[in-house]
Amino acid sequence: MSSTSGESPPPAPRACFGRAEFIDKIVDLAENLKPIALIGVGGIGKTSIALTLLHHDRTKQRFGVNRRFIHCDQFPTSCAHLLSRLSKVVGAGMENPEDLASLRPFLSSREMLIVFDNAESILDPEGANSEAINAVMEELSQFDNICLCITSRISVVPTDCETFDIQPLSIDAARDAFYRIYKSTERPDLVDAILEQLDFHPLSITLLATVAHQNKWNMDRLQREWERQRTRTLQTTHDKSFAKTIELSLACPMFQEITSDARGLLEAVAFFPQGVDENNLDWLFPTIPDGINTFDKFCALSLTHRSDSFVTMLAPLRDHLRPRDPKSSSLLHIAKEKYFTRMSVDLNPNRPALANSGWIALEDLNVEYLLDVFATIDADPSVWDTCAKFIDHLAHHKQRPTVLGPKIEGLPDSHPSKPRCLFQLARLFKSFGNHVECKRLLTCALKLQRQRGNRRAVALTLRRLSEVNRILGFREEGIRLAEESLQLYKQFKDVVGQAGCSLDLARLFYGNKWLDAAEEAASRTIDLLSERSERFMVCESHRLLGNIYRSRGETEKPIHHLEIALGLASSHNWTEQLFWIHREFVELFLDRDRFDDAQTHIERAKLHTGNRTFFVGHTVKLQARLLYRQHRLEEAKSEALRAADIFEKLGATNALEGCRPLLRRIEGGMNKPVVPEGSTDNGEFPTRKDAVCRAHLLFTPSERPAQSK
Repeated sequence: MSSTSGESPPPAPRACFGRAEFIDKIVDLAENLKPIALIGVGGIGKTSIALTLLHHDRTKQRFGVNRRFIHCDQFPTSCAHLLSRLSKVVGAGMENPEDLASLRPFLSSREMLIVFDNAESILDPEGANSEAINAVMEELSQFDNICLCITSRISVVPTDCETFDIQPLSIDAARDAFYRIYKSTERPDLVDAILEQLDFHPLSITLLATVAHQNKWNMDRLQREWERQRTRTLQTTHDKSFAKTIELSLACPMFQEITSDARGLLEAVAFFPQGVDENNLDWLFPTIPDGINTFDKFCALSLTHRSDSFVTMLAPLRDHLRPRDPKSSSLLHIAKEKYFTRMSVDLNPNRPALANSGWIALEDLNVEYLLDVFATIDADPSVWDTCAKFIDHLAHHKQRPTVLGPKIEGLPDSHPSKPRCLFQLARLFKSFGNHVECKRLLTCALKLQRQRGNRRAVALTLRRLSEVNRILGFREEGIRLAEESLQLYKQFKDVVGQAGCSLDLARLFYGNKWLDAAEEAASRTIDLLSERSERFMVCESHRLLGNIYRSRGETEKPIHHLEIALGLASSHNWTEQLFWIHREFVELFLDRDRFDDAQTHIERAKLHTGNRTFFVGHTVKLQARLLYRQHRLEEAKSEALRAADIFEKLGATNALEGCRPLLRRIEGGMNKPVVPEGSTDNGEFPTRKDAVCRAHLLFTPSERPAQSK
């Protein structure tokens, strides 16, 4: 057998950003002649990593000239062509070897590093001659003098390979990759935002930077083009495009054999920002047989990946595969109807459906995006009805702002769903503490409901407005609204509605320190509901009575009523009520300097924060108050600032304002004798230099009412 010099590998990439630690790991494996498989979606950087390995100084020292590189997508998929190409590249000198046995003497004669790039084109189990080809690759991986390195989109590789799923770049590496081509470093915030939308995918970053550089776009133009075209921007003048890279994956036999609607299923998955929960496959896509197996193959093809229980994909893939006309996707239409039906449950806290609706906390981004898109392209009223239901779900299970707000307010006043959507949007703002915005939206909803003569909706909205006025400190206005609502419920002979108004008035009287009137109204609520199943309001009434008796300085009654409330809330698993009840216990025990008991109830309150960032803020504030009372001022200050930061990010203005006096007292204690907690100190913030405190405390618009709660 004659021997030739073989073929030299392609040059190393000029840069391989963010992969240094990983490359060191695979160099170690190569030096120990361990087979390696680099698996990942197209454009993730597998080839760059393999070439960097081939040209690494330690690799050169170990293998010398016997470092070989084979483009598997540049010859026909057959065992004969594979063996012929292998013989030529390694320099075995055999024209058309019949099998690997004829090459074995040469392959065994020296140490080699052989890279098979784009190996999915030969290892695809659905491809031609796949069994024979896989046998050859399996045997090559067994040679004890050869390091086999495979790059592939699919995870079908020789069994002994150390397999690595190649991940996107870090943000720092993504920046370096972008600026190496684009050069200009203007508007780094804008660059970071676009890189994040690309999921730090190396090929997408390279293509976008190249397009921007070739066209001499400044950052403003780049942003406009990206927002207008998204991944369609990712095509250079040399006709290298992201689309071609992805379509190459979809053209492989393994994908074609999955199901007749594989492309449609991928498009449906791509539509949802979170991907699809594997636990919901049969429910969400009932027309897809054996959905789990289908998604397994998508993952094996590196088209999707698993994140917790969700099957999702990188952002550029989602953008490329997402249906341009969502209404034309039959699978997406089915999924939409499934989500809409699932949100139709009644969220009355006295009924079990409330607990069963907690799924929304996991899939809220999917549903929100679905509604956002279909509210734009579909005039079907059911979209807006479901929009109101979705916001109701958020208010119960995951209090946060929603992108649907501007769309709701943009509806014409004549739209049948606008009052209801405004009402639910107001409740959502209240749930995370933005009471000013809640009042504005309720006022708009009330005006529309009065115009339409919807007296029951008017009565309910008056109650909600009464409540938010109480929280904002406008108690006289709140009393007037609650009394108007009460008269309406009396006309309807609605006892439950009357009980709700009575409870609202009890809270308002309590805020005005009219304790006898508050006690009478709260007790009346309990009496009205004595023979009814509305245990939720009974629970709230006992909680309020506990506060009333605490304000009177009584010893046993506050604990008695709070324990009744706790028992009711625990038996029904009312998470929100449990949180507030434990908060009331903390306040009670702080009054009595029972710090261990207060800490116990802070910990119990934490168990019921769930996905509610607003509740987290309150537990942090409670911890700050306890630390202050224990004279642990540095710790108290840190916690109080953390609570203020949480409320500020949520836009919870009243809760944020409530942090001011506590922080002032803490600062006062660090600079002078402690200000008593009951003090109405309105002095200015100390002149001590503390920028973080000032950022949270020095904005006090005169028009913003003080928090009364």
